[in-house]
Amino acid sequence: MNTNTNRTRTRVKNTLRLALLTLFLLSAAGVATAQQPPYIAAATQEQKVEAFLRYYFALGPEVQITVATPKELSASGLLEVPITVKSKDGSDNLKMYLTKDGRYLLRGELSDLTTDPLADNMAKMQTANAPVLGDPKAPITLVEYSDFECPVCRSLHDALRGLLANYPQVKVIFMDFPIDAIHPWARTAALAGRCAYHQNPQAFWKIYDLIYDNQDLISAATAWDKMQEFASRAGLNTDTLKSCMASPQAASEIDATLANGQLLEVRATPTVFVNGRRIAGADPHAIQQYIDFELAKLKSTKPAPKK
Repeated sequence: MNTNTNRTRTRVKNTLRLALLTLFLLSAAGVATAQQPPYIAAATQEQKVEAFLRYYFALGPEVQITVATPKELSASGLLEVPITVKSKDGSDNLKMYLTKDGRYLLRGELSDLTTDPLADNMAKMQTANAPVLGDPKAPITLVEYSDFECPVCRSLHDALRGLLANYPQVKVIFMDFPIDAIHPWARTAALAGRCAYHQNPQAFWKIYDLIYDNQDLISAATAWDKMQEFASRAGLNTDTLKSCMASPQAASEIDATLANGQLLEVRATPTVFVNGRRIAGADPHAIQQYIDFELAKLKSTKPAPKK
């Protein structure tokens, strides 16, 4: 991929994904510049937020920012502000929060202390027809939203291969999340994986390994043929696979897993959930920490043997 394209996309994504609990002052109070920034005089809350983001993060007209109407967030005293950011390199959806007086803008994750966010995440996951690796009744569930062309997803694949051998208590569920805007053959690979799963659920994991192990050898021009090669090596019927990959059903199933990831606010690949706890990126140490925590919790709740 072109280096300049990577840099532009990274700048747009990183500048709008701020550290948690970042607070901005949007009112004129305390502004000590010789000339007022453009957002100060904006007519509406939406215009003010957009103007602020452009001013603060140096985002020009090549980046499209759409700020939806702020809506009241329960009894929190805050307004939720959905924002969509688009450029030629991709798009992203995020949420910010505005105080009702329009003075402060907050970017961060709000946690409702009256609910269980892990249970909420698990309830949103639609994994009934997704590939499963390991004991389906295993007490720890690792759900992976990944893109087959993503280099960091390959790093996660390699890390899990070594890590999970030590944890029979964990099952892995794979959810397709191809990012078409930057990965031109990711959807072709996702279709191959989905159609392999339909032929033989366990063959999916052979395709999964073959794609990640050979990622550097695949391009947009060769992806279709490579998928047929991998299917043959996995013992699948390649004619059936081709027919499936061209079908509307397979495409709709990929779109459904994408939509499910978006419901969970997955914005980058890989994103992993360990019993509902989110990890963005390929961080084997965090994954191991979460697994060990869940195992310790299981051990502590296990009834003591009768004497």
